[in-house]
Amino acid sequence: MQVDNPEIKCEILPKDKGPLKLKGNFVITDMDGNLFDLGGRTEISLCRCGQSEKKPFCDGQHKKLGFQSTVRAFALSPIPPKE
Repeated sequence: MQVDNPEIKCEILPKDKGPLKLKGNFVITDMDGNLFDLGGRTEISLCRCGQSEKKPFCDGQHKKLGFQSTVRAFALSPIPPKE
């Protein structure tokens, strides 16, 4: 499912030693295009450690595992031109 809606705006915050926190208006779909029912939430956390039993959502397993990650902003290299 392609979502083409200007009302869908989201802030993504990679938490040190934790999940990706999403805030705003967003949708999440599985690989078949089915929407996850977010129960009206406008803020959720997505797993980065890979150990959550509720993937793609965070269930706090990173705390038990001692997951380590520090993320700071940087510039991506420019998109290469299409040939």
